[in-house]
Amino acid sequence: MERKRVLWADDEIEMLRPHILFLEDRGYDVTAVTNGEDAIAQVHRGSFDVILLDEHMSGMGGIVTFSEIKALRPGISTIMITKSEEETLMEEAIGQQIDDFLTKPVNPSQILLALKKLTESSKINRDRIAKDYLAQFNQISTLVSMGATWEEWIDVHVKLSSWDIELDRFPDLGLNDVIQDQKRQCNAEFVRFVEDHYLDWINTEDGPVLSPGIATNFLATPLKQGRNVLFIVIDCLRMDQYLAIEPLLAELFDVRREYHYSILPTSTPYSRNAIFSGLYPRELEQQYPDLWKRGEDDESSSNRYEHQLLDQQLQRLGVTLKSDSKYVKILDLEEADSVERKVSTYFNQSLVSMVFNFVDILAHARSDSDVIKEMVRNEASYRAVTRSWFEHSSLYNILRAFANQDTMIVLTSDHGSIKTYRNTKVISDKDASTNLRYKHGRNLKCDDKHALCIRNPQDFKLPNRGINIDYIIAKEDYYFVYPTNYNKYVNLYKNSFQHGGISLEEMILPVAILNPKQR
Repeated sequence: MERKRVLWADDEIEMLRPHILFLEDRGYDVTAVTNGEDAIAQVHRGSFDVILLDEHMSGMGGIVTFSEIKALRPGISTIMITKSEEETLMEEAIGQQIDDFLTKPVNPSQILLALKKLTESSKINRDRIAKDYLAQFNQISTLVSMGATWEEWIDVHVKLSSWDIELDRFPDLGLNDVIQDQKRQCNAEFVRFVEDHYLDWINTEDGPVLSPGIATNFLATPLKQGRNVLFIVIDCLRMDQYLAIEPLLAELFDVRREYHYSILPTSTPYSRNAIFSGLYPRELEQQYPDLWKRGEDDESSSNRYEHQLLDQQLQRLGVTLKSDSKYVKILDLEEADSVERKVSTYFNQSLVSMVFNFVDILAHARSDSDVIKEMVRNEASYRAVTRSWFEHSSLYNILRAFANQDTMIVLTSDHGSIKTYRNTKVISDKDASTNLRYKHGRNLKCDDKHALCIRNPQDFKLPNRGINIDYIIAKEDYYFVYPTNYNKYVNLYKNSFQHGGISLEEMILPVAILNPKQR
């Protein structure tokens, strides 16, 4: 291992020679000086990995010396050593962004540990992460090959999503291709699992919480108990994106994480309407026959009854609200700012529902904008952009405001998205829907290895939409392309984020139960 260079400034440096020899025996080259002026001079002459600074030196003290050195080498790591245990001194050191703080007398092992933390923690973490992931790789592979239950599939997806975030910190480990391959293998098995069990889930009480069960399982009980509830749906938020923002939520709330599965197709008109109504799409079609007539690309049409649907669902569940429910759909910055400005008007409401569309808009815009495609080059940057948006968003400010109220918050997503890598040809009549991950129409033909073909929509509780209407739902990371202008659309939508199909990323979703921390 390359020897690390350490500069140690202490006016009693001669008494520390045994410590210096101890460090040199363990791979550190130590340059010793007796005052701050000489320390600054050494920094002018050469580079060091870590500075050890005595806080109380004759002449220029440690804090002043540190300020001078930091101006010369902003990124240099520094450990302050002092005889004082005064809290104000520690706070000053922390405020100056000193990396570590040791109190005299220090022994050699203390200093070695502090140096390792600053100079080798990255390598130690890299080695640990690589070892831990490869061990869990084998556990996941064994579990999947033996046949996972729906509960175990949640565990698999959460672990893979967590590893995505962990490996984002160490892109040079070379494990990103490994985890992507494992996710593809898992998705292939997950698709088979869904094909085998989905009809049972939607027709019996056995199975995971599905989209229509969100209100029953997470909203009805606290409302019946008289709690105020803020219900938030972030359209198209995936598990990994949620895990990226969860630490920000944990600063404000006690977080309990639950899960649900999106119904098929994993698309807003189906899954989000099911969340707000507590009904499957076929049941909705019977009650609201014109619901999807204006086309599924027009969200204001296909989801225009969400407020009424939720009120009706809660009535069926026997929930009596203390005040009328409120509903807000936030599609742009102006609406977000408006809701944030008047957030206090929502504090005493029994139920407030908010839908935020930024993540979905980002996924769709990426296909049409080279600028956004450059910003969101891969899944790691998709997570990073989502976290950055959330941290600076009106939604986060709204949550901060609610953190001081006695309100329970339920935050979830209607569906996720998957990065599409493989195309599959589809043939249909001219009136078929335009979606890339699912389609409905007459005379639909595609490779059934790449899509679930539904010839009887009523079996899947899907709307009929007319005589002889079929559905096809893409599996894994496939997307549909028509033979006309085939190469153009293959290139346009390859590596884009799409939803509507069957995959872990689209179907298994978080439900975060947030309660304000006791203060």
